[in-house]
Amino acid sequence: MFIGVGGSGHAHLFDTSGERKRAPSPMEMLLSAIGACTAADVVSILAKKRQRVTAYRVEVKGERREEFPRRYQAIHVHHIVTGHGVSQSAVASAVELSDQKYCSVAASLRPTVRISTSFEIIEEADHARTGDA
Repeated sequence: MFIGVGGSGHAHLFDTSGERKRAPSPMEMLLSAIGACTAADVVSILAKKRQRVTAYRVEVKGERREEFPRRYQAIHVHHIVTGHGVSQSAVASAVELSDQKYCSVAASLRPTVRISTSFEIIEEADHARTGDA
């Protein structure tokens, strides 16, 4: 186990044992970092576009090389947006802007890592309009 302390002074645990799993590995943290980076962008952009987002989740999966160094060769980022009447084009634009312009973590990994994205929109029932409880 290791404790990392960033420039902000915040501490985070790393587990490199491979078996205990008391904390994320450095490679898992990298996937979390790209997820957090793009999530902040996408949610902010959708708010500026006045989209009625009620929930948001991002799933990140990475494919690593078999040989050492076992770096990521591909990462897929899947955005799941839940809301009321959320525009497909607004989400597509937000995801693309984050991926290609704003997400510093993704930019730091390119061009050696192939990064792909996808998204889905889940329409949330508007109980106030339908009269459902």
